[in-house]
Amino acid sequence: MTVASGDAAAGELVEPGRSGGLGDVVRRRYLLRLIVRRELRARYQGSLLGIGWSYVRPAAHFAVFFFVVGIFLGMSKNVQHFPIFMFSGLILVSFFNETLINATHSVLGNAPLVRKVYLPRELFPVASLLVSCVHLVPGLAIVTGVSIAWGWTPSAGAIGSALLGFALVAVFGMGLGLLCSALHVFYRDTDKVVDIATLFITWSVPMIYPWTVVRDTAPGWALDLYLANPIADAVLLFERAFWWPTTDQTFLFPPHLTRDGLISLAIGVVVLVFGQLVFARLQRRFAEEL
Repeated sequence: MTVASGDAAAGELVEPGRSGGLGDVVRRRYLLRLIVRRELRARYQGSLLGIGWSYVRPAAHFAVFFFVVGIFLGMSKNVQHFPIFMFSGLILVSFFNETLINATHSVLGNAPLVRKVYLPRELFPVASLLVSCVHLVPGLAIVTGVSIAWGWTPSAGAIGSALLGFALVAVFGMGLGLLCSALHVFYRDTDKVVDIATLFITWSVPMIYPWTVVRDTAPGWALDLYLANPIADAVLLFERAFWWPTTDQTFLFPPHLTRDGLISLAIGVVVLVFGQLVFARLQRRFAEEL
């Protein structure tokens, strides 16, 4: 039996490998802050630009996609203000992919702490999510600034769409991150599956092409399957928040987008609960597997 640091004063004994789940993470926010700071310091240690790389990376991604898809393939001629259209989706997809990849490696990457110190193991995937949030901020600043330059003004509808899109990605990223981080301890090729999945995600959302391309070329069942992707819903919501107000507003989004986004968010909560339950069950064997 081990005494948990936060409960030592109360004398409460905690069985190793047992925790209160995400509730314990909230109660031990100080530990979460320490882990996030450590992750950021380790990532940028010895770097000339430091956290400035969080601006360079999305700018580089934007440049590659814009010149290849927008210029060479001519998409910028078919989509009004194509840079905002693409970048509003790109930052959200990058946020999801980074969260899922880093959360998958989070427990295994902190094996010494897991073996030697009692603390809620959910801290590591949650810290990965928060680090990804830090990297999302520069992208949001860029897309907001460019949108304002093209006539965007904040409105309740735009802000609500952006918040719903962010919530979708954060909830699904956290739920899948908990699940994959636990599985990765036992099956070390989980990260390979995640890498392949993130590649498909990048091209299976309306980020570099409008959703109407799928509507006009794919059979009905394929369109329904395409729009059932919660990340696609999130990208469409971000495009409605930042890109659509800068256009002539003749572009039509899928009907009932907000309703479908809320349904996807409810499903995301179920995924989060399932990921937490699997994580809680498997974490009892983390120390011996690591």
